Amino acid sequence: MVDSAIENEVRQQLSQLFEREREMFISVDVEASGPIPGEYSMLSLGACPVFNQSETFYIEFKPISEKYDPEAIKVAGLSLQTLKKEGVDPEAGMQQFKNWLENVCKDARPILVAFNVSFDWMYVHYYFCRFLGRSPFGISGLDIKAYYMGKFGKKKWSETAKRRIDPKFIAAKHTHNALDDAIEQAEMFKRMFES
Repeated sequence: MVDSAIENEVRQQLSQLFEREREMFISVDVEASGPIPGEYSMLSLGACPVFNQSETFYIEFKPISEKYDPEAIKVAGLSLQTLKKEGVDPEAGMQQFKNWLENVCKDARPILVAFNVSFDWMYVHYYFCRFLGRSPFGISGLDIKAYYMGKFGKKKWSETAKRRIDPKFIAAKHTHNALDDAIEQAEMFKRMFES
C-alpha cells in the first residue's frame, strides 16, 4: 500500500515536471538593415509555430538607427523612409510579439527555430532585452542547419547550405519576406523532424 502511494506521488511529480518542460518550436525570420543589432535595425519579423503554420505573426518596425547597408535594404525589399512613418514602435512591436507568443504557446516554453539561427536570434534577443527587459526565448535557439547536420550524419558544415540540403526538405522559394520565410523554414524543419 505504501509502495503504490509512493509510486503515485512520483508519477504525479514527474507529470508536473513534464508539463513544465513542454516546448513549442517557433520558426522566426527577420529582415534587418545590416549585420548586427544596435548599430542597425530589425525591419520586419515573421513567426509561426512549426507544427501549426497557419497561426502567424508579422510586423514591420520603425528603424532604431539611421545606419544601413544598401545591400541589406535591397534584399529586404523594405523602404526605410516608409518604415519611419508607418512602422511600429519597437517597444510596442516587441510587446505584441511577446503577447502573441504567450497566446500561442500557453504553458509551453517557446524555442526559437531558424535557418542560420545566430542572425535571427541575435536581433530578436537584442530587441526583447532592450525594449522589454528580457526574452521569452532565453539565451538559445535551435539552428535548422545544425539539426540537419546532426540528424542526417553530414560531416561538413558546407553540406548544410540550402542548395545542398536534400530537396525533399525544401518547402518553398525564399522570398525575403519575413513571414513567408518563417513559414518556409517551419515546413523545412517539420519535414526534417518527422523523417
